[in-house]
Amino acid sequence: MVAEGDILWQASPERVEAAEITRFRHWLAARGHAFEGYHDLWQWSVDDLGGFWSAIGEYFGVIREGEVLQAVTDDPMPRTRWFTGTRMNYAENVLRHEASGDPARPMIHHCSELRPLTSMSWAEVGGAVRKLATRLREMGIQPGDRIVAYMPNIPETVIAMLAATAIGATWATAAPEFGPQTVIDRFSQIEPKLVFAVNGYRYGGKDFDRTGDLAKIVAQLPTAQNLVMLDYLPGAAKAPAFHGAVLDWADLFTGSDVARGDFAFTRVPSDHPLWTLFSSGTTGLPKPIVHGHHGIVLEHLKSGAFHLDMTAGSTYFCYSTTGWMVWNTLMIGPLLNGHVTLYDGHPTHPDARALWRIMEATKVSNFGVSPGFMGIVRAQGIEPGREFDLSALTSIFMTGSPSTPEIMAWVHQAVKRDCYVTTQSGGTEVCSGILAGASTLPTRAGEIQAPALGCDACAFDEDGNPVVGEVGELVIRKPMPSMPLFFWGDSDFARYTDSYFDVYPGIWRHGDRVRMTEHGGAHVLGRSDATLNRHGVRIGSAEIYRTIETFPEIADSLIICIEEEGGTFYMPLFLQMAPGKVLDDTLKAEIARRLRTERSPRHVPDVIIEAPEIPTTLTGKKMEVPVRKLLLGLPAGKVASKDAMKNPAVLDWFADFAAARRG
Repeated sequence: MVAEGDILWQASPERVEAAEITRFRHWLAARGHAFEGYHDLWQWSVDDLGGFWSAIGEYFGVIREGEVLQAVTDDPMPRTRWFTGTRMNYAENVLRHEASGDPARPMIHHCSELRPLTSMSWAEVGGAVRKLATRLREMGIQPGDRIVAYMPNIPETVIAMLAATAIGATWATAAPEFGPQTVIDRFSQIEPKLVFAVNGYRYGGKDFDRTGDLAKIVAQLPTAQNLVMLDYLPGAAKAPAFHGAVLDWADLFTGSDVARGDFAFTRVPSDHPLWTLFSSGTTGLPKPIVHGHHGIVLEHLKSGAFHLDMTAGSTYFCYSTTGWMVWNTLMIGPLLNGHVTLYDGHPTHPDARALWRIMEATKVSNFGVSPGFMGIVRAQGIEPGREFDLSALTSIFMTGSPSTPEIMAWVHQAVKRDCYVTTQSGGTEVCSGILAGASTLPTRAGEIQAPALGCDACAFDEDGNPVVGEVGELVIRKPMPSMPLFFWGDSDFARYTDSYFDVYPGIWRHGDRVRMTEHGGAHVLGRSDATLNRHGVRIGSAEIYRTIETFPEIADSLIICIEEEGGTFYMPLFLQMAPGKVLDDTLKAEIARRLRTERSPRHVPDVIIEAPEIPTTLTGKKMEVPVRKLLLGLPAGKVASKDAMKNPAVLDWFADFAAARRG
C-alpha cells in the first residue's frame, strides 16, 4: 500500500547534474547568485522578480529589441507590467530554431482519427507560417485585430496561430465539439475580423459535420470579414452561408515561398495582446483573459525547462483539445528547440492504448495527460511499459485535476520506474503552472513538489494569514509576467479585480483549496468556488444555466461538480420543476441532448435530480458553493448561515441527499 507523501522516486546524481535547472543554477552562480537547491532558488525568484525574470530572458536568449526601462513596474496587480521599453514577438521566438539546426528535421508529429501519423519539418512549418502571415497582411489584418479559429488540434491550427501572432494579431480558439452558443459567447466578446474553421471532425469513430453550427456562429460575428475553411471531414459540406468572403485554406498557400530573410515579424510592446483564453465562471459570459507576448514566452521557457524537464531535442506530447489552455502551451517543445506531437481524437479509442501507440511511434520524451486517463488505463489492465517501447520517455506530468497517491504509484510501476512523474497545477489565467516542481526534487505520492519558480504561491486562512499543514485558499502574493494583461472590454479592471482580488485585496486568490506541507510541497483539494472542473477542463455553471432556463418545465436549477477519490468527478444537476410539471426520462434525455449540442459533451451532467427547491441567498443568488461543500462532506452548519437564506429549510434536503450518497 502507498501512503500520501511516500517518496516514489528520486533522480540519480547524474540526472540531477544534467537537469536544465541545475545548469541554470551553475549559470547563475557564475554571475554571483549561488543557491543550494530548488527552494533556495525559488526564494530568490520571488524576492527579486526583476532579477529572476531578466535572468530567464538572458539564459534562453530571448529575441527582443529595445532598452529595458523597468523589468517589472511598481504598479500593483493587476496593473503590473514587465520589461517596458522592449518589443518582441512570440512566433519569432518559437520559429527561431528553424535556423539553428537542420531545417529538414521534424518539428511537429501529428495524427488524428482522420489522418495517419506523419511529420512536418521546421522548414515546412516556418515556410507555411511566413506564407500565411504574408497573405493575412495582404488581406488587411493589422496588429491588434482579432483572429479566431473553430478548429481541432492539428498542424493547420498551429500554423494559423503562429501566422496570426507573427503579425501582431490577437488569437483565440474554440474546439469544434463546442456547441454554437458556447462559441458565440466567447468569440462575440472580442469581435474577430477573420475566422478559421473546419467543416467537421471525427471523434470516437463517429463523424460530426459542424457546418450547420458554424453557420449559426458566424451569423453572430458581424465584424468577421473573412471565413477560411479547411475541408477536414470527408463528405461534409465545404462551407456554411457567410456574410463575408469564404476562402479555402489551400488557396492561401499558392504562389512563391517567403524566405526567412524576407519576412519581418511584428515585434510588439509588453502590453500588446497575444491571445485571448476563456475561463468560465458562475455568472455571466466566459471571462476573456488576454495574455501578452513577453509574459508567455518567458513563462513557457521557464516551465518547460525547469518544471517539465524538457531540453533541446525533447518531444512533448500533451493530450489536449483547442478548447483547453493546455493547447496554448504545446509550443513549449519547439520554443526549447524540441518537437511536439499533436493528436486529434478520442484518447481511448479504439481502446486506452491509443495514446501509447503514438508515444512509441514518435519517441515521446515528455508526456502530459490527466490523472483520469491514467485511471482508465489502469482499470483496463493495460501495462504500457510492458506493451510499448517507451525508452525515450523521461518524464510524465499529470494535470487538470488532483492526482491520487495510488495513481502516481501505479504510473511508476506500470509505465516506467525510472521516470520523473509529477503532478502539477496551474490555470487558464496564467497559462502555466502555479504549483509545480523539478526533477531534482523527490516525488511524493499524491503531492505537488513545490510552488513554481517566480510564483509566490501559498495557502491563506480566512483572515489572510499564510498557513502550513492545514487547508487554505491558494493565493499568489506577487505578480507573474504571464498573469492576464486585462480582460477584453474590461477597461477599468473591474471584472478582473472582482474575479481574483475580491477576498484578499492586492493578493491573487486562485479559487483552489490547498494544503501546503512542511517540506514545501502542496496538495490541491479541489475548487473552492463554484466553477466546474469537468475531467480537468473548467467550464462555467452560467453556460449550463443559459440552456436550462429555456425549458418552460423547469423553474430553477443548480449544477455542482466535485472531485472524488481516484481522480473521478461527480456532476449532478438539480432541478426545481415548474408547478404541475414532471421530471421524466424524456425530459432528462432532451436536457442532455440540448447541453451536448448547444454547449459540449462535457456540459452534460452525470445525473439529473429533482429537488423541492433550489437554495438561494436573501438576494436570490444560487448557493452553489455551500451545496458543493455539503457534497464534499461538510456539515450543514459549517457551509452556510440559514439566516442569510431565502429558503433555509431546503438546505436540509441537500444535506440529507449528500449524507445518503456518502452512505
